[in-house]
Amino acid sequence: MAKHLHTCDVAIVGAGPVGLFAVFEFGMLGMTSHVVDTLEVSGGQCTALYPEKPIYDIPGFPRIAAAELVDRLRAQAAPFRPVYHLGQQVVALQPADGGKRWRLETTSGTVIDARVVVIAAGAGAFGPNRPPLPGIEAFEGRSVHYMVLRRQDFAGKRVVVAGGGDSAVDWALTLSEVASSVSIVHRRAKFRAAPESINRVKALAEEGRIDLVIPYQLAGLEGADGQIEAVIVADLDGNERRVEADALLPFYGLSMSLGPIADWGLNLDHHHIAVDPQTCRTNIERVFAVGDIATYPGKLKLILTGFAEAAAAAHAAHPLVFEGKELHFEYSTTRGIPGG
Repeated sequence: MAKHLHTCDVAIVGAGPVGLFAVFEFGMLGMTSHVVDTLEVSGGQCTALYPEKPIYDIPGFPRIAAAELVDRLRAQAAPFRPVYHLGQQVVALQPADGGKRWRLETTSGTVIDARVVVIAAGAGAFGPNRPPLPGIEAFEGRSVHYMVLRRQDFAGKRVVVAGGGDSAVDWALTLSEVASSVSIVHRRAKFRAAPESINRVKALAEEGRIDLVIPYQLAGLEGADGQIEAVIVADLDGNERRVEADALLPFYGLSMSLGPIADWGLNLDHHHIAVDPQTCRTNIERVFAVGDIATYPGKLKLILTGFAEAAAAAHAAHPLVFEGKELHFEYSTTRGIPGG
C-alpha cells in the first residue's frame, strides 16, 4: 500500500462535533490540524444516527438539528484549513523525532506526522450492527442503508425500517412525510423510544400511513444488482411474510470499540481514557483526549463539556507545539479569525 505523508501541528482522531470544534480551538492558537475518522463523513453520531434530530443544549441555540450543528462546526473550523482523512482508522501510533512528535498511520496508508495528538473519538470507532441476512452485502450502499443523510433520498420510495429504538422510530416518523410507504419491522410490540414518538407512530399506523410489521424479524431479501424488491420477515413461529420495498434501513444500534487505541498504552477506565481534568492530558506525553472518550472524576457527558475540553487541550498543547514561545491569550472578539 502506498503511503502518503502529511505534517501538521495536531492530529485529531475523531471528526465528531468535539473533534471539529478542536480544529477551531487549536487554530485560534495558531496550530494546524489533520482530522481522521472511520466514517465517510464528518459529524460522528450526529451524522450517522440522528442528523435531523433536534439538540437543545447548545449555548445560543434553543433548538438546532444535529446536521445543522455539524455544518456550523465545519464552517467555524474552515478558516483554519483542516485536512480531513475520512473513511479510515488510525491503526498505529509511534513516537518520532526523539519523542517530540508522533507518527500516525491509517488503514488507507495515510501517515500523519504531528507534534501532538488529540483523541476525540467519542465512544471509539463504531460501525452498524448488521442483521445476519445472507447476501446483504450486495445491497449495502444502494438499497440497504445504516444511516440517513438526506431524507429526500427516499422520497416516493417504499421504505422498510427495522428496529425498535429511537433511531428506527424517529426515522420512520420523518420518512413517512416523504416516502410512498413506510413499514416498521420489530420483533415485539413494545418500542424502546421516547413515549411521544411512540404515540405518534401508533397514530400514523391507525391512519394507515405507517405499517407496523410486528412481531416479526428480518429473514431475507429479494432483489438483484444491488436493488431490493422485497424484504422477507418471519414471526416467532417461522411464518413468513413478504413486504415490498425499495429500501431497507436496519437500525440495530452501533458496535463500538476502542479498536487499536486500546493498545497504545493509555490509562483506560471502563473503555474510556483517563485524563487530567485541567488539561485533558493523558498518561502519554503529547497525547490528549477530549469529549465522551475522556474521563475523570465528576465528568459530565455533555457536548458542551467536550467543547470546553477541546479549549483546555489546545491551551495545554501550545507550549509543546511552540516551545519557548509565550502564549498571549486574546479573546476571539479582539483577535478575530483568519479572513474575518
